[in-house]
Amino acid sequence: MPDPTLQEEISAKRLSDPERSTMGACQYWGSKTERLFTLEFDRLRKSMSVIVKEQDSPTGNKLLVKGAAECVLDRCTSVQLKDGTIAPLTSSFREAVLSSIGGMANRGLRVLAFAFKSDLGDLSDYTGVKHPAHASLINSENYPSIESQMTFVGLAGLQDPPRQEVKPAIEDCKKAGIRVIVITGDNKGTAEAICREIGLFTEDEDLTAKSFIGRDFMRLSTSERKELLLKDKGTGAGFVFSRAEPIHKQEIVRVLKSGGEIVAMTGDGVNDAPALKLADIGVAMGITGTEVAKEASDMVLADDDFATIVSAVREGRSIYNNMKAFIRYLISSNIGEVVCILTTALLGFPQGLIPVQLLWVNLVTDGAPATALGFNPPDVDIMERPPRSSSESLVSGWTFVRFMVIGAYVGIATVGVFALYYLNNTSFLGIDLSGDGHTAVTYNQLTHWGECSLWPEFRANPYTAGDHLFVFADPCDYFSVGKVKASTLAMSTLVVIEMFNAFNALSENNSLLVTPPWVNRWLLVAIAVSMGLHFTILYTPWLADSFGVVPLSLNEWLLVVAVSFPIIPLDELLKLIGKQLQRNEETLGQ
Repeated sequence: MPDPTLQEEISAKRLSDPERSTMGACQYWGSKTERLFTLEFDRLRKSMSVIVKEQDSPTGNKLLVKGAAECVLDRCTSVQLKDGTIAPLTSSFREAVLSSIGGMANRGLRVLAFAFKSDLGDLSDYTGVKHPAHASLINSENYPSIESQMTFVGLAGLQDPPRQEVKPAIEDCKKAGIRVIVITGDNKGTAEAICREIGLFTEDEDLTAKSFIGRDFMRLSTSERKELLLKDKGTGAGFVFSRAEPIHKQEIVRVLKSGGEIVAMTGDGVNDAPALKLADIGVAMGITGTEVAKEASDMVLADDDFATIVSAVREGRSIYNNMKAFIRYLISSNIGEVVCILTTALLGFPQGLIPVQLLWVNLVTDGAPATALGFNPPDVDIMERPPRSSSESLVSGWTFVRFMVIGAYVGIATVGVFALYYLNNTSFLGIDLSGDGHTAVTYNQLTHWGECSLWPEFRANPYTAGDHLFVFADPCDYFSVGKVKASTLAMSTLVVIEMFNAFNALSENNSLLVTPPWVNRWLLVAIAVSMGLHFTILYTPWLADSFGVVPLSLNEWLLVVAVSFPIIPLDELLKLIGKQLQRNEETLGQ
């Protein structure tokens, strides 16, 4: 032991400059001792130690030990008192130390115990690999017996405060139905205190069925393990397992997977590799992780931050939703085009859209909005939804119904505008349709237009479209050459209705009041580009001739918008129904 004067000098320096004095103490003791051998840490004894030789020491080598407090204390038979004397470690003193360990652990401290051993037997004069006793150090199975009959010195509490972003990330996980299970080698009290600090558990929450020591969990039967881990499936309820070993981690992953859970496992050490490999998604730490852990993982976390995993979940959900939005928009629009063609054929109307017009709508007008939907921001409630089932199909039954309903409206509205032009030359919804002077026909005439040559006294009045005047020497031309205005109305309705449908695709379930169109500025740009292109072919004469269209008047555009806009309230209604169906499923699931 150093003399009292030296101790007082060191203490005074420590109080005046803690950081420098601590390093100075390390340097001082390091210069006074020679490290001869290191007994590496292992998960069984949960400690590591070094054999050292003190300068000018007549008592021989010493073993200096540090490790998990309870494990080190169990192997101690004596204690060094404050004045340096050695006394037997009584049961009452042992209880007092355990109480101190519990108190420190409950404050979230990782507790290390320190001990030493002076009587090393054959290792007392150990000098290196040529020493006869070196053979006992080669086999790590001998380490527990070497680290026995020790003298307890004291405890140290290490604080590793959680990052500020962890607690909000845990809250996001709970809202999203993601269960966070903490598996650690720490003391049970320390693990529980840290879990309360990060918000996994509340301060007064009963952890009887939520906190387990690894070996206690393994004592449970297989059915009991499943019941324990799977009883709160989908609720976001957490667990903590302390003093866990690699086999415990693997068993926890195996039980969760057997219950249909998708398991993401994080780890950084060599011992974590089997569980990382077994999990559905292994996530290794990129900074502190070993190469073995990284090789066994599916992903490597560059910043070692748990909140980054939660952000990745949010981004993944957003990408999945955007993919569904892209599909929902294109399929419902294409169903509308199919319905348009089929309805026209079934009713016997003149073909409303010619091939080049359909090609233009599909390749040019639809393309930009569909692409822009890939840039939708995450829904405001994206982390408040339960995880989707791994067996859930991309297009569910209700989604298919929505496709059909929206598609049917698109097709019927397009055909309806085409038919309305022929059937009415007065007004519709207060919009005057008589401005061009076209001839109104009956529904029967429109559905039997091929027989117009047999109709007595049928005449088709000339009508105007922009600068064009259409005059019909043969009245039957009114249903072929003369359908250009009706085709333009139908094509414009199809384009505008699909632009409105793109707004519907911003969110699968949220109303436009919650997710307004301007949350995706790229979609607004895309719609502006699509409408600009459509206006270009309508109002550029040579392009209009190529596409078989004519310019539309203000009243005609009002008609197009009036027929197209109902696609929005229709989809809003479908979203409400979908939400109610989802609530019913969740209620039944609980």
